Amino acid sequence: MVDLNHVVLIGRLTRDAELKYTAGGQAVCKFSIAVNRRRKSGDQWVDEPNFFDIVLWGRQGESLNQYLVKGKLVGVDGELRQDRWEQDGQNRSRVEIVAANIQLLGGTPGGGGNGSSYSGGSSSGASGGAPRSDAVSPGGNGAYGGNDGFTDDIPF
Repeated sequence: MVDLNHVVLIGRLTRDAELKYTAGGQAVCKFSIAVNRRRKSGDQWVDEPNFFDIVLWGRQGESLNQYLVKGKLVGVDGELRQDRWEQDGQNRSRVEIVAANIQLLGGTPGGGGNGSSYSGGSSSGASGGAPRSDAVSPGGNGAYGGNDGFTDDIPF
């Protein structure tokens, strides 16, 4: 049987991300997210928050750092890593999630979820918040070159 270490979480940032660099010049972006778990306590449903530390290495961390602000809803895809060390004669450990992919979800925090979102692709690099070249513009001259003949707004 093969071992598997894969984590997928969706939650909100509990603080702004911190971007630092190692002595070798490697970027490391650290932040934490809260994920609510709903459980029933008697007749009431109760939200129980769980907190997770996330580490994002390299160019993706540099690119996404400015968008990773407190309250932002994100999807995290990665793996668990455990750090172990000794401090004052005591053995210590910490489990972090090393992210392979971060997806920015929803609108801006507190902005009412206007539908604007930025998706940070795979670790091969993110393209920023620029519109795609194949996107259809509001004027009707979109990816298919020309007016599509519709003048009314479609309600769906």
